[in-house]
Amino acid sequence: MGILAELPNIGVELEKQLIAAGITTEEELRSVGSREAWIRILLRDPSACYMRLCALEGAIQGIRRHNLECGTKEALKEFYHKHNAKTK
Repeated sequence: MGILAELPNIGVELEKQLIAAGITTEEELRSVGSREAWIRILLRDPSACYMRLCALEGAIQGIRRHNLECGTKEALKEFYHKHNAKTK
């Protein structure tokens, strides 16, 4: 387990996906943001889901994805539907 996996919501597999997407540190994840990080993962893994997007945002905020504010969840859901071909 690496440094990214120490963040909330980031397990070994998601850490591997982030590294493959060119994000190797917490600072890089914060700089890129959850949406861009998710898009980079989606390009490599079409199964990237809404929960993964929330996990990334929660990691950036330092909280479990379940504790994201409702407004944040809604904005992420809108973004997910806009950018995910499976939902179109």
